Amino acid sequence: MSKETTSEVLTRTLIYIPIIHSQVEMGAFSESVRKATLQKLGRQAWNRKVRLIDKMWEAIERTVDGLKLPNGKILLYQDGLPVCGREAEIVADLARAGSRNHRLLLRLMEKGATIMGTESSSLLIEEYELNKQAFAQSRNPKSPRMEARQKALGESLLKKRDQFIADRIHRTLRAGETGILFLGMLHSVKEWLPKNIRVIYPIYH
Repeated sequence: MSKETTSEVLTRTLIYIPIIHSQVEMGAFSESVRKATLQKLGRQAWNRKVRLIDKMWEAIERTVDGLKLPNGKILLYQDGLPVCGREAEIVADLARAGSRNHRLLLRLMEKGATIMGTESSSLLIEEYELNKQAFAQSRNPKSPRMEARQKALGESLLKKRDQFIADRIHRTLRAGETGILFLGMLHSVKEWLPKNIRVIYPIYH
């Protein structure tokens, strides 16, 4: 085997799938989001949003189902899935609740892919508390200073999550393995990944 072929075999590859969260994945905030959208934009706008999310997931499913995955170990990394030892159980629960994202993960797991805890539990809890505070204050007018502070906190927390996710991938994805990362569109992980991980964008690129 040539040196070039050996190098290609040992490359770490990450397939980056940008996703949009459905109501199921929003958990405790799903009903609050629905009510806020209905109140602000009306039922037609909410229905359009639901249809748009469905169409986007149809495109994601077609793309992932059509991937020509290489032989060898496939690792799955998922937005919002903590490193906790109960990853497969969480995926199964959300799939049963109707999450297309997690049903897709289950299909890949049935084909032999391994689900990985992807995020820091403490950072996810911190984000939950921040969102909880934002929803509680959404009915009251906020000063520009308060809005700027909340925005800065949210951006800082997102950056910390991205750094954790990138480090988690770096520490668990071995030479010759392929990872598939399902990550919300607001995230920006690539800048924190090591240069020896080849990133592929099969959607929107």
